[in-house]
Amino acid sequence: MPRITASTVLEHRAQQERAILDAARSLLAEGATEAPTLAAVAARTGLARSSVYQYFDSKEDLLRAVIQDAVPRWSAHVDARMRAAGTPAARILAYVEANVELVASGEHAVFRGIAAATAGDIAVITPSEMHREQQRPLVAALVDLGDPEAEATADLVQAVLYRASRDVEGGGDAETALGPVRRLLSPYLESFDGAR
Repeated sequence: MPRITASTVLEHRAQQERAILDAARSLLAEGATEAPTLAAVAARTGLARSSVYQYFDSKEDLLRAVIQDAVPRWSAHVDARMRAAGTPAARILAYVEANVELVASGEHAVFRGIAAATAGDIAVITPSEMHREQQRPLVAALVDLGDPEAEATADLVQAVLYRASRDVEGGGDAETALGPVRRLLSPYLESFDGAR
């Protein structure tokens, strides 16, 4: 019988599952081009492969769990930053800054790993659906700002965000990458403030 390392079996299972998810996330973040095998995840966690199968039936099942874990974590970080910002203009900047922070922290590497690993094979959520879902608070802030074409503007903001993210992933500093974004967005945001 395996040794329980928590005060209850339920807590032990939760700890083991968290360790497995974290191991899969780290393998994906390291540039995996396919879903990590359960054997590789087991080796990373120090568990027997048979132990990992107690939590996940297949590497596809594990990858789905990683996605279901990663998307809300990303969204929660962005939402918290936007809620703290106040005005619609500040919320829009907070959206961009929070996303660049996550890229700088290495979190985006997990999503790149997921995209490379799935290549359309695992139908949980496509990258475009994921980006559209994560853009919802940006669209809401743009509507609150008064932009009559909030969806189109959100796509433009996302394109600028993508460029800043690419700079950070290429080894650039987050604050430096955000400079051009702020300079580009500031006149647009001020044009709505002046109209009120």
